[in-house]
Amino acid sequence: MPLSRNTYVNLLRSQTGYHEGRDPDGTWNNIQKYSPAVEGLGWSQGQPWCHVYTSWGADELGGRDIIPITASCAVGVDWFQKRGRWTDYPVLGAPVYLGSRGQDHVGVVYAYDADSIYTIEGNTNVGGSYQGDGVYQRVRPRRGAGSPYGYGVPDFTEGTISADPKLGGTASASVPPPAPPEVRVSLARLVAAARRDPGLRQGGTTSPADVNIVEVALAREGLLQDAYAHDGSYGSLTVTAYAGWQRRQGYSGSDADGIPGKTTLTALGRARGFTVID
Repeated sequence: MPLSRNTYVNLLRSQTGYHEGRDPDGTWNNIQKYSPAVEGLGWSQGQPWCHVYTSWGADELGGRDIIPITASCAVGVDWFQKRGRWTDYPVLGAPVYLGSRGQDHVGVVYAYDADSIYTIEGNTNVGGSYQGDGVYQRVRPRRGAGSPYGYGVPDFTEGTISADPKLGGTASASVPPPAPPEVRVSLARLVAAARRDPGLRQGGTTSPADVNIVEVALAREGLLQDAYAHDGSYGSLTVTAYAGWQRRQGYSGSDADGIPGKTTLTALGRARGFTVID
């Protein structure tokens, strides 16, 4: 099944900060969620898991034909080399193998330049150990001490981007991070909260998720104190703040009553990064 480089890398990057388990004495124990999630690799639970993590990303996306599904870095190296998909140069999105024969550790390249590779790795740590405690983004040298043994060349749907002259000779490259999720605010829910919340007991809420987004936006506009910008209640202070926003947009009198309208709410969303729905 075709595998997108960008989707693969960003799935792996989404796991940054994940940690394996600990024994009762606090020792990291290689117990993690990836081994049981990959068919055929459940046996590897409790063992070093850098390639399990790399394999997990491919397996999740249907890329078993593109990335070797294994717990062994040595097997991963052999898999790529036997298929003639191996290079000494960085390859964007590819597994990069470390150790004298690539047997010690693996990560995936999300960017590279003339001197460094930027990787996402499982079973490493803040110091870049080949036997660590979690998922980290690392920067490693392309040459010299600690540099890679080599790189696999997966057949991604976007094609190959590599510093290898035989594979395009791209001097530097990076996978763009995923776009931030769209923040959406319901006008209908916000209006209902603006009409109901002022009559509730202090801190009473109707649609706190929508209201909180607008409260923060009003605070950033200097219309609401930060101390009142996180409770999700469209109380009297929020009504006053929104009325100030309406006046700033040129409205006055009953048109600046603190009850949101589509035009002013859309303007606030444009200024502060949210989309108005309904």
